Amino acid sequence: QVQLVESGGGSVQAGDSLRLSCAASGRTFSSYFMAWFRQAPGKEREFVSGIYWSWTGGSAVIADSVKGRFTSSRDNAKNTVYLQMNSLKPEDTAVYYCAQGQFYSRNPAEYNYWGQGTQVTVSS
Repeated sequence: QVQLVESGGGSVQAGDSLRLSCAASGRTFSSYFMAWFRQAPGKEREFVSGIYWSWTGGSAVIADSVKGRFTSSRDNAKNTVYLQMNSLKPEDTAVYYCAQGQFYSRNPAEYNYWGQGTQVTVSS
């Protein structure tokens, strides 16, 4: 079993920054992929960014909708992944989830473990 706990959400103004954290415990094998998704009211869950626990080939994967503003990172010693969100916009308002899967995918159905989610609200 894997337990994922997100933190760091909140209410901010447009242009502000937030850093979300996802602390993992349990079966967090180094080959697994950690992703961030978000879901706004009435919309489907959307891939935002992700990173392998043991990525050696490059930087994090980032969706085009947030490229240049968001990025993922990890701290293996703390079993924690982060989503740094800069220049936030009202359209970034959503519940943000971290998830662990066996490989990189933008399809939420490919992920077996999910956190409880953390609300991010951006006002103009």
